[in-house]
Order: sequence, then C-alpha cells, then structure tokens
Amino acid sequence: MPVIQERVLPIRQKRESIYNHYVPAVEPDHDSAAEALWFLYYEDKLLVQEKGEKVELPLATCAKAVTDWGISQETTHYLGTWQGVPCYTAPFTGEFSTLPASYQFQALRGLYERMSEGLFHLAGRAVQIVAWARTHRFCGTCGTPTVRSKKEHTMLCPSCGISYYPRLAPAVITAILKGNQVLLARARHFPETMFGLVSGYVEPGETLEDGVKREIREEVGVEVRNLRYFGSQQWPFPHSLMIGFLADYESGDITVDGEEIVEADWFDADHLPHIPPRVSIARKMLDWFKDEYSHQFS
Repeated sequence: MPVIQERVLPIRQKRESIYNHYVPAVEPDHDSAAEALWFLYYEDKLLVQEKGEKVELPLATCAKAVTDWGISQETTHYLGTWQGVPCYTAPFTGEFSTLPASYQFQALRGLYERMSEGLFHLAGRAVQIVAWARTHRFCGTCGTPTVRSKKEHTMLCPSCGISYYPRLAPAVITAILKGNQVLLARARHFPETMFGLVSGYVEPGETLEDGVKREIREEVGVEVRNLRYFGSQQWPFPHSLMIGFLADYESGDITVDGEEIVEADWFDADHLPHIPPRVSIARKMLDWFKDEYSHQFS
C-alpha cells in the first residue's frame, strides 16, 4: 500500500487568472459613447445570444440600455473592464419586447462550457452584485435606506454608518482518499444516480480545517487526517466560495446521516459512478483523482 500522506498534489488545475483580462472598478471612467458588455439578469438567468456552441453577451452604450431596453440607472452597477471593454450588470425589470430579438435569458449554471471560464467567473461576480444590491436596500439595524459607495461595492447606512458588503459564504469540499479509492456520497437533492464529494458551509468560529472534519464526521461518520489544499472556485449559486481539500481516511465506518446524505461508499478511480458536471470544483477534483489513481494498482 503506498504512503498516501507523502504524495504531493501536482499543480494541475492551474487556470488563467480572471485578472489577466479583467480590471475591476466601481465608477466608470470611459467615454459615455463607448459600447459596453451587459450582464443582464432576470432572476438567476443571464441574457445571451446563441452563437453555435457558444453564447455572446449583449453590447450597447449606457444610453441605449437605459432608453431602448428600459434598464434602470439606479440598479445598474459598473464592474470594470474585460479585455478593455467596459462591463455593467443590472437586474432586468423592463419589457421583454424591448430586448434584442435574438437574445434570450438562460440559466447561468448551464453556460459554463459555452463562454470562457474567465468570463463565466465575471458573470458570477455580476449576479452576486445584483443580488447583494437587491437585498441591502435598507439598513438591517435601523431601517434607513442605504446609499451606494463610489469607492467600492458597498451599501452604506447614512444614519448609523454601517457598511454592507456583498455576501460571501465559504464552503469546504473534500476528496477523502483511502488507497486508490475515494469516498463519494449522494445528497438527498442529487439526481438518483449521481454521487459527489462531502461538502458543507463553514460555521462561525471554525477554521476551514475544523469545517472539513466536522462536515465529514456529521455526514458520513469517518475521521480524516493530513488535510491539504487543492484549490477554490467561486460558486454564485447564490453566493458561495468553494474551498477544496484532499484528506486521508483515518478511521471509522461509513454511516450516513440520512438527512443531507442518503448513500455513500468507496469507489476506485476506474469505476466511478455518475459524478457532478464540469462546472463544479467537485468534478475538477475527481478528474484529478482519476488521472492520478487510474490503473495505479492493477
């Protein structure tokens, strides 16, 4: 049996940083006649145009978006520039008939492989900004209407001075390794045949490592050791940051909680069940597992 804890995680899941193309900003400094990319959301759906296997975002000046599409200036947020092009996001509250005929709203999660990963991440930033602004129109302490900061994405209470930043909920997700096997679990809300990795939100007062061990203990009843960082992924469904870890099995028999997790088992790299789609960090971690462990012990 190999000494798993001495394995070093290869840097395989490198991806190009969004900041190679994206320059964040709060206040626009471009010519008002410049065309901009628009991340328009209706509920959790993004307005896009079909381009074969890919999709494109609408491009228009601010004046056109406001006058022709009925976009509200009060709910519009400047995001900065993508490859030098200004970017805005806003909730769509106008009439659908005002929008370009070739565009339609599509669920963001289904667009992962239909736009560049960097642009997808920017779309995730945009939808979280829209949701944060919608839910922080009033101060949660005194009820005073909030005002938008011109320096950063912050809603300020002019009465009691509280700042409300976009919400971000950290969650941990872990690949538990035992020899050439990984522990996979089926959550109650998963499709009947799909299994994924154990995950959950970090609770107040916890470190990430504490959260990993608690979630694993609660959901599948085993103990782990030798935690090491794998990578992270923004997850705007609705406002999470997923932090991935690898861990080695230490002790205990699998015992599912029966509430969140209804089934769990060990699987080897060559016989994985139906696993999450490529949009998720779970899939990236399991693809890494297959690359590292497939046929290793045959």
